[in-house]
Parts: sequence; C-alpha cells; structure tokens
Amino acid sequence: SGTFIPASQRPDGTWRKQRRVKDGYIPQEEVPLYESKGKQLIKKPLYPVGASPEFIAEHKAKLEALAAKNKVIPGTQTKTQEGSKKKKKKNKSKTVEPVAEGLSKIMISEPEFHKEVPTHTDKPLSTAKQITTNNITKDNSSTLSQKTTIEPQKKLKNLRKKIREIEVLEDKIKTGALKNPDKEILDKIRRKIEISKEIKRLEAL
Repeated sequence: SGTFIPASQRPDGTWRKQRRVKDGYIPQEEVPLYESKGKQLIKKPLYPVGASPEFIAEHKAKLEALAAKNKVIPGTQTKTQEGSKKKKKKNKSKTVEPVAEGLSKIMISEPEFHKEVPTHTDKPLSTAKQITTNNITKDNSSTLSQKTTIEPQKKLKNLRKKIREIEVLEDKIKTGALKNPDKEILDKIRRKIEISKEIKRLEAL
C-alpha cells in the first residue's frame, strides 16, 4: 500500500528521485504555514462575500460616526475630570462629617471617666505610704535600742578584761615575778581606778 511521488526537477536543475509514501501524505511545499489569530483576523474579510457596495458604504459611515463619538474634544475632558473630582470631594466631606461628630462625642466623654478614677485610688495610696513610713520608723527605733543595749555590754566586757589583766600584773610585781616593769605596764596599772569607775557607771545604766 502507498503511493509513489514521481521524480521532479529542483529549481537548481537537479532531479529528485521517485519516492514511495504512505496514504494521506502531504508534500512539505503544500503544508499550510502557521498563522496567529491576529493575522487570521486581518486576512478575514470585513464584509460578507457578495455584499453590495451600498451596504459596505453604510457600514463604514456607522463605524466613522462611532469613532467620532469616542474621540474626546479638547477642553471637555478637563471639565469632566474637574466635575468628577468635585463629586468625590463632596462625597468625602459627607462621610467625614459623621465620623468627626462621633469622635467629638468620644473625646467629650473620656475626661469624665478619667476624673472619677483618682477619687477611688487616692486614699489607698496615702494609707500605704503611712504604713511604710511607720514600719521604717519602728525598724529604726528597734535597731537603735539594740545598738544601745549591745554597746554598753561590749564595753563592760572589755573593761572587766582589762581589770583582770591589771590584777594579774599587780600580783606578778608583788610576788617578784615581774621585777622591772616597763612604762606601759605601769601606765596600765595606774588606769585601774578610772576603769573601775567606768565599770560602775555602765552597770548603773
């Protein structure tokens, strides 16, 4: 099965051989070229086949009239644009007015709410301050009293220790264990009366 393409001459004078091809084969020269939709529309006739010249003239006149209407006359465009802008501004002002009224109502009502708040909060704050100051004064007084009681006790302890040391030195001198006491030891012994007086004063407190 199949058909034979007869031998043919090329434009340069050479010959093509006879070829056997399948049924339905279309030679490359006869294959239609691809065309886009735009090209197809351009090639497509505007008017139906067999249309009278009168019909074509009427159709052209209608198209021209439509094109003239669509064309904008200079000066009219600016007027229409201005008119549309004015309309937009009016619409905006209409919408802004109720919003502004609502905001003014909110602004008026807010300070009243703020005024009420301090009346409830003032008293607790003042009482809290008083409590803290009282606590501080109590703490300070307690620490001072502790210091006053601790300090005399410490002093008494130290003074009694010194008296004991002086008594030991006196015993050593009496027994002859300390034959030549230096100036510091003698000064220490002389202060015995002063120290004993101080002990008595602190014990009386």
